[in-house]
Amino acid sequence: MTPDSRRLRFVYFLVAGSGLVNVARAMSLSFLAVKLQQSFGLGPAAIGVLLGTGPLLGAIAAPVAGSLSDRVGRQFMLVLMLVLTALSLIGMGFAQSVTAFCAAQIVAAISIAVYEPISRALMSDICPPELRLKYFSWRYMAVNAGWAVGPLIGVAAGTAFSLLFTLAGCIYAAFAFALHLVGVPAEPKAAGSEATEERVSIIASIRAAIRDPRLTFFVGGGTLLIAVYGQWSATLAPYLSATLEGGVDLFAYLLSINGMVVLAGNLFARRLIEKVGALHAMVLGCVLILASELGFLASTGFSGFALFMVLFTIGEILVVPSEYLLVDGICNARNRGSYFGAHSFSTIGNFFGPAIGGVMLGAFGGAGMFLTFAAFAAASAVMFTIGTRMPPPRPRAEGAVAATVIEISGLSSRLRHA
Repeated sequence: MTPDSRRLRFVYFLVAGSGLVNVARAMSLSFLAVKLQQSFGLGPAAIGVLLGTGPLLGAIAAPVAGSLSDRVGRQFMLVLMLVLTALSLIGMGFAQSVTAFCAAQIVAAISIAVYEPISRALMSDICPPELRLKYFSWRYMAVNAGWAVGPLIGVAAGTAFSLLFTLAGCIYAAFAFALHLVGVPAEPKAAGSEATEERVSIIASIRAAIRDPRLTFFVGGGTLLIAVYGQWSATLAPYLSATLEGGVDLFAYLLSINGMVVLAGNLFARRLIEKVGALHAMVLGCVLILASELGFLASTGFSGFALFMVLFTIGEILVVPSEYLLVDGICNARNRGSYFGAHSFSTIGNFFGPAIGGVMLGAFGGAGMFLTFAAFAAASAVMFTIGTRMPPPRPRAEGAVAATVIEISGLSSRLRHA
């Protein structure tokens, strides 16, 4: 088997594994807000804060874990995160109190938040640059295939059924075991690269990523976007269940619509991104998400919510691969884990989205929540546009000084021997 075919097979394995674990995630974790509301009697604001705490801590841990994966290997880090997620889900299945349930949920959320950027970095490691959009799109399609199937399994089994969490944990454990057994194909290196490659500390690697002004704006824009779409189930589910009869069932159908539109529109989105470029696709996606939030505000029944969920999802399938490409375009093989890890600080939006959305929903109703998210989408488009037009960071001043000292020293030595 040639190296290229091994790499291609490994990409297929990662794509299939992403789909499988997201079936597990969707059939269990997508109903967390419903379970906390129905089983433990929590209100919208409390649910938003609790569901946002894990992603918040994960956003803080992701940059360090991403840089660590540059040094110890992405496979080891991915297996570790999958095992932690599996144990946490099983713990949620057996939890008898809200404290134990939320503690396990927070660990699972942190593990998932760390897993995602390292998994994307590994995809970039394996895929040639010209094929990255294609396989990023495939991965995203597999993830959303899981979200199309998983909620229906959850509804059929009962949205608060504890056994679902245990089953989901077993699926994560199975993928962790399979990934442990499969060897990651080595990335081709240019001749002599080992001799010239300099090992950089984790702290220095993180600092270099943070110093990039382009990444700063991407993180800001990504934070606002993820606040809108990253945990929309945590805010939309309580809204629907409180305002519409049969709102929980409607919410499950909207989850499946979201996943099915991704499957149907993924090829269209990829071709549009290739044609207009990542930035223009990103801005268009933000506009569609903004329009869908206004549409949710005006909707009163299934047809309206279904229509604007389609619009919301088209925006989503444009912004997610575009964001990956924009970040991938400003990093290289040596610092990819650091850049994707630092960019994953934007998953702090998974905290702000449910928290702010829950507070706005409780204080001002659906109008406050949906208008806030519409404003976030507009601001995100502006930040990504600014970030794309920013120049790369300048070399560190101390590096330039050191180079000058070496040059002067070498000149003095030559003069002495002249």
